[in-house]
Amino acid sequence: MRRRAFLKQTALGAAAGGAAVAAPVFAQEAPAVAWRLASSFPDESPTMSAGAEDVARYVSEVTDGRFTIEIYPAGDLVQPGQILEAVQYRVVDCGHTASTRYFDTDPALSFDAGVPFGLNTRQMHAWMLQGEGLALTRVLFDKYNILNFPCGYTGAQMGGWFRPEIKTVDDLRGLKVKAGGFARAVLARMGAIPVAVPVAETYAALEQGVVDAVAWIGPYDDESLALYKVARNYYFPGWWAGTLQLSLYVNQDAYDELPKPYQSALALACNMATGNMIAKYDAGNPQALRRLVSRGAQLKAFPRPLLQAGYEASLAVYKEISAKNPMFKKLYESMTAFRDMEAPWFRLAEGSFDNLMTTLAQPGS
Repeated sequence: MRRRAFLKQTALGAAAGGAAVAAPVFAQEAPAVAWRLASSFPDESPTMSAGAEDVARYVSEVTDGRFTIEIYPAGDLVQPGQILEAVQYRVVDCGHTASTRYFDTDPALSFDAGVPFGLNTRQMHAWMLQGEGLALTRVLFDKYNILNFPCGYTGAQMGGWFRPEIKTVDDLRGLKVKAGGFARAVLARMGAIPVAVPVAETYAALEQGVVDAVAWIGPYDDESLALYKVARNYYFPGWWAGTLQLSLYVNQDAYDELPKPYQSALALACNMATGNMIAKYDAGNPQALRRLVSRGAQLKAFPRPLLQAGYEASLAVYKEISAKNPMFKKLYESMTAFRDMEAPWFRLAEGSFDNLMTTLAQPGS
């Protein structure tokens, strides 16, 4: 009944049913398979949207054009917040999204993306592929008949654009903030008022006072929104997620129907897309930040007391949800154990080298 209602709601009942197989039904070594992919990323985020394009291109190239994936941008076939259901019921064969969108469906899904005071990009990728992350999240997604693949990272994010200056924890109270996923629960506990606003409407929302602050991604994505014109205070760090992992959701039945070489091609394509996205953000953010500052953006660090309050509020939310959600608790304990093991090494090696180079090397030397 739920599947029927969802198909009717999205007006795709006649189109549902999975991949179109262009080749004859009889067995063959390299069948032609055509999939549909729904993206949840808007045009305002071209770097994240490019992850799906990379997957489709690599899959087609590796299979000599026998396995193709047609991409539907956010809202074309499925609304951005309906990717999980669309893949679950095979309205589309796969979807590219960030699992933080489904915090209200199940808070545990956020561990497939990024959580407050969690892992950075390198740590997250290691936890997923060499730790328990991928295995545990796949148990979680199994009830949705979905196989999840890491498929892109934004890297560390900024804390967002604020109209007022934030000097104390009290300055956050009553502030209307556009934020998503897990961040909403923590900000609300700290006294802020989370507000849902489409990305394309954030400029007008700030200008008109509908929101007082907008937390989006980072300079490379934020630049095109021109939010510095109406909210010059650009805060850092984005403590509600040390990174944002994007995922390719694949309908399990559709995946099982693929020949094994195609399954491998899909996994490899996700890995390539992930590497490309990390590189794009690492290369694009520094230049975009310089341009934003030259146009009037004021870089400001969140006060230490506010970060401490955010950490304590996050711990309270973790404890509260863990008491009611066993899978959330299991993922949280696995992630924190991995973080606590990794953090000293990163501080000793990566952190010390980065600090050395910022103090020792001069631009152009």
